[in-house]
Amino acid sequence: MGITPQLTDAELVTLAMMRAMLGFTSEARWIRHARVHLRHLFPYLPQQSGCNKRLRKAAELLRRVTRILATRTSVWSDDVWVVDSTPVECGRSRETVKRSDLAGWAQYGYCASHSRFFWGLRLHLVCTLQGLPIAFALTGAKADERETLLDLLAAESHLLATRPGQTLIGDKKYYGRAFERELAQQGLQLLRPTRKGERQLPGGSLFKPLRQVIESVNETFKGQLDLEHHRGRTPRGVIARVMQRILALTAVIWHNDHTGQATLRQLTSYDH
Repeated sequence: MGITPQLTDAELVTLAMMRAMLGFTSEARWIRHARVHLRHLFPYLPQQSGCNKRLRKAAELLRRVTRILATRTSVWSDDVWVVDSTPVECGRSRETVKRSDLAGWAQYGYCASHSRFFWGLRLHLVCTLQGLPIAFALTGAKADERETLLDLLAAESHLLATRPGQTLIGDKKYYGRAFERELAQQGLQLLRPTRKGERQLPGGSLFKPLRQVIESVNETFKGQLDLEHHRGRTPRGVIARVMQRILALTAVIWHNDHTGQATLRQLTSYDH
């Protein structure tokens, strides 16, 4: 309904992916760059405010395109997943916390891998050993990883319907008899490190090197796709910026898979 937009959905999604791929954390800077260097590809480029409004309303579109690309890769059907959560910082000063539109969703949390507290959200990610995102969620910093994972699997129940015997690798946070029993009922075999006071779990020494995959994927988001510099100030803004980066990583894996590259999660070729 209404006026037909001059910038199509396909162009909007492409611009969003390119912005994340090329490392533009500033929307104003990205629009200026696109107007100078991309006019031959995108004849119509809206003002910054118009582009931002379209993008904030396009979270579902970004999610659908991400899933389409993911399902058209050879690694979508892998029978091993890794799961973890990583901080998405949204502010540092007390004044920012007080006046932010994210208050009530963003929370204070602790990042054990960096031994620091932060204020913001957590990105919960399930991916393949090649780094292809399978499922993801944004929650408050204090959200329980186990409950979030169960909610993710419930929301994406079709993922396990055709995957009997799927293996899931997690860290020590993913524990508990009731939790592991519920995963087993869904056909998931959980592998995790042995916690203090537990008997040695089978296969612990075999999956430890694989556990580092998820840390490497998180580093790709933060080091190459600038997840920690997303600059989102509203719930819709943060969601759109996180979705851009997930789409960018998925698009890279899709492209590298179809062009026969040795390393699927390789962004260096596109980082210019």
